[in-house]
Amino acid sequence: MTKPLAIVFHETLLPGSQIANRLTDTGWRVITVNIAANVPDLVRREKPMLLVAELALRHGDFCGVIEELKRDPAITHVPVIGYTGLRNQKLHTDAVAAGARLVAADSAILEQLAQLLDHALAVE
Repeated sequence: MTKPLAIVFHETLLPGSQIANRLTDTGWRVITVNIAANVPDLVRREKPMLLVAELALRHGDFCGVIEELKRDPAITHVPVIGYTGLRNQKLHTDAVAAGARLVAADSAILEQLAQLLDHALAVE
């Protein structure tokens, strides 16, 4: 049986690489990407079961990418779990408005990853 595929987008090394490693350790195939503009085409091509994304970028945020994903009927079903600093409440709110299924604090995402996956992948 083929392992489920997750795409992990991150610009900063931690916790992005740790998330990718944790997913791999729990049986996921993982593709990492560090350029936000490449994410939509990668999602279209690879058809992942999940996208985990760092929301705060060096120049801007990831919300526009989430909106693009959610506008495309072929990939709108792919759940997005975003993460950012706990203090950035506006970015949390903006990401959910853009279509992120869940937004977690970057300081707690590793400890909560199993529960986040369960929630994000639950059939509605």
